[in-house]
Amino acid sequence: MRRRRVVIMGAAGRDFHNFNVVFRDDPRYEVVAFTAAQIPNIEGRRYPPELAGELYPEGVPIYPEEELERLIEEYAIDEVVFSYSDVSHEHVMHAAARALARGADFRLLGARATMLRARRPVISVCAVRTGCGKSPTSRKIARQLREMGRRVVVVRHPMPYGDLSQQVVQRFETLDDLRRYNCTIEEMEEYEPHLRNGVIVYAGVDYARILQQAEAEADVLVWDGGNNDLPFFVPDLEIVLVDPHRPGHERAYFPGEVNFLRADVLIISKVNTARPEDVEAVRRTIRAFNPTALVIEAHLPIVVDAPEAIRDRRVLVVEDGPTLTHGEMSYGAGVLAARQYGARELVDPRPYAVGSIRETFAEYPHIGPLLPAMGYGAEQMRELEETINRTPCDVVVVATPVDLRRVMQIRHPTCRVAYELEEIGPPTLGDVLRDFLARMNAG
Repeated sequence: MRRRRVVIMGAAGRDFHNFNVVFRDDPRYEVVAFTAAQIPNIEGRRYPPELAGELYPEGVPIYPEEELERLIEEYAIDEVVFSYSDVSHEHVMHAAARALARGADFRLLGARATMLRARRPVISVCAVRTGCGKSPTSRKIARQLREMGRRVVVVRHPMPYGDLSQQVVQRFETLDDLRRYNCTIEEMEEYEPHLRNGVIVYAGVDYARILQQAEAEADVLVWDGGNNDLPFFVPDLEIVLVDPHRPGHERAYFPGEVNFLRADVLIISKVNTARPEDVEAVRRTIRAFNPTALVIEAHLPIVVDAPEAIRDRRVLVVEDGPTLTHGEMSYGAGVLAARQYGARELVDPRPYAVGSIRETFAEYPHIGPLLPAMGYGAEQMRELEETINRTPCDVVVVATPVDLRRVMQIRHPTCRVAYELEEIGPPTLGDVLRDFLARMNAG
């Protein structure tokens, strides 16, 4: 019987996981190719033979998503598997239409097929969109669990943008490990805050191997999600963030709506900066579609290390990249800080952008007078640095989770914006975690 030929549509993360746990060792399937979207420069590589398994002695090639139709026709593809996140439901169905129009089936893989079961309790932190506040939430959960006497290991959603054969299992314990693994800005943004809090982080490509190592040194695993993707591990407690700055998105994006419907706990973040009517709109959606979830409302208060540097100055704001790009936000914490502390002007970096940074602005025209911290590789990091230094301003407001001043030479004066999750009254995350641990101990 001919093996069923498959193309996996991805963005260097969920696609590799789906291949590993569903297709890699199944002789009924032949995965002909991956396609790549969202992330710069991840196509043109090959999923390496040492990861692809015995059925793929030459590995699996990765093509740009634009070549999907050609691949279906040239290789008589039977099935296209959609495997990336933080896209609208309309986007998913356009992808389906492209596959179906060429005669292939279109498939989405669910939790039962793709989640690995751990020997330790798992708390997952996911969201309905990129940029809801997952990172400060997972940091707070890890910190509180440690204060409760538990050994905590964070497992981060994958960001394997380099040499895949060198990224199978990555263990981060110190900041030196970030250099050892040649981490990009996007990786450092997620790992560095945990490391500064003394928490070990795992990431990589093969999450069965990662799980085996991580659970050996933990009492509790915290799944720190990426974009709005589903966890790779079976969660014992699912915490999901929703954003009142984007009311309605909780039911309009894939797979964020899946997270929303599965959640045990829903956190409405940014209540301090959202419009009251938008907060209420999110509450109504929760009551209508996940009424059994425990709801926590929270602020994301902004802290600036030198607020006096902003007042009456011409400010270049550098924000978290993915929040602005496929997260579709037109501002972030840096813009809010600039307004709060009286900036005279937000300097528009677009006339001074170079290389892929200029291309990012063209691809995401909704981004206003601020700079997304794109850094998916060494070349793009250099282009980001050059764009910052070319932009005429009085001060650069660095509102990224990683301190860019540590990884590049910024010639302008700078100040740093940080934010942490702060619950508004009971219930709190502490209440949720104490109840969770009591249930785990009783079980």
